[in-house]
Amino acid sequence: MSFYWLKMFTIPDLMRSWVLAACVLSSVLTGCVGDQSSGREILIAALDAAARDHVESESVPGISVAVVQHGATLLMKGYGYVDLEWGVPTPSDASYEIGSITKQFTAAAVLLLAEEGKLDLDADLTDYLDFNTQGYSVPVRRLLDHTSGIKGYTEMPIFGELSSSKLPRDTLVRMVENEPFEFEPGTALIYNNSAYFLLGLIIEEVSGGSYEDFIERRLFDASEMKDSYYCSETAVKTNRAHGYDVPEPNRVIRKRYLDHTWPYAAGSLCSTTSDLVAWNRALHGGELLSASSYSAMTTPVPLEDGTRVRYAMGLTVADQGGHRVIAHGGGINGFTSDGRYYPDDDLIIVVLQNSTGAPGPGALGQALAQTVLGDFEGTAEVPFTGDLEELAGAYVGSARGTQLSVIASVNNGKLELEMGQESKFEPDYRGDLTWTRGSQEFTFIRQGERIVELHFDN
Repeated sequence: MSFYWLKMFTIPDLMRSWVLAACVLSSVLTGCVGDQSSGREILIAALDAAARDHVESESVPGISVAVVQHGATLLMKGYGYVDLEWGVPTPSDASYEIGSITKQFTAAAVLLLAEEGKLDLDADLTDYLDFNTQGYSVPVRRLLDHTSGIKGYTEMPIFGELSSSKLPRDTLVRMVENEPFEFEPGTALIYNNSAYFLLGLIIEEVSGGSYEDFIERRLFDASEMKDSYYCSETAVKTNRAHGYDVPEPNRVIRKRYLDHTWPYAAGSLCSTTSDLVAWNRALHGGELLSASSYSAMTTPVPLEDGTRVRYAMGLTVADQGGHRVIAHGGGINGFTSDGRYYPDDDLIIVVLQNSTGAPGPGALGQALAQTVLGDFEGTAEVPFTGDLEELAGAYVGSARGTQLSVIASVNNGKLELEMGQESKFEPDYRGDLTWTRGSQEFTFIRQGERIVELHFDN
């Protein structure tokens, strides 16, 4: 779908003007019902065209998309294929591995247990688990907002070798606790899967049952999520999408095996678009958490030096052109996902994709949001006072079953990023060495006087 198509049919003010003009010309007896219906049909057609355009890429086997506003479904549909070898079209109720969207379920579970007085967010994690914190105090809330400083296991070189092995969960705990902390707790924010792995263990310790059982009973059932489950490489599930890795542009292969012992509470849930819409309705509608717990889950807390961040607890919170958005993406072998809620517009968007690499579901989620809400104006920026030139360079690493490359450059005093096949774009500065684009976060890592890494969170 071309940009011109979006501009022509997706700006709400233009659409309202068109409908109003039609009303003036219509008779008093007939009113504007037909014209309003036509405007809605145009919007739905634009959403459908954006989704169809996304699966035109040879790197995208299939997607499932949901767009719901004010309780009305604008789009709930599957595109492409859930199985390339058999050519099986994507049903609307296909289930996918949702990767790090899992984290918001884990965070909600922890907050529920805190409400019941079974754990204290300000208590040290060692009150619940045997873990060597190397002399640091690590409150549970530091695990929830990625400010613990504990080494992320997915960033450790050995992870690639172990990810296909079924090992006791304690193996990973012992492996992580022997690694030096990346920073003093509370002084920085680096996306961290180890933290959410540990939160899963805390949930089990405090609840007396399995993580899977707690999530199913207290969250899935309460939200009427009938087709969601803890992922398994061996279980047979109806309408489950097959995942594909994209090692290079336009080359799709079967996804690499991953034992779900490893992603666990950081990324091992499977779901559908309709179930995730139900989840958003329940979570943001006050059906699951108390007002204070929900506020904690959706309110980012600045670092100890006052630096603003966008990560709260299992969710990111940002402003996109005057529209507040609460969101999170996900990526795991063979699958990527994007889920976002615009509270002031009561808009829910979910995109689930059965492949890794670009184009990803985040770009489509953003396009769908702009189709409904209109083109976003520039997000207000906090000035970056450092030297952008020191960030320039090529960053390459393993991500979601494929090699991801990001090229950073400077143009007219602005940072530009280029990911895989995507065109260059200007991310929004968020503080310290972190920039964002929609639900994506880019954090440059400094060692001494040099920038050595780029952490990408989708």
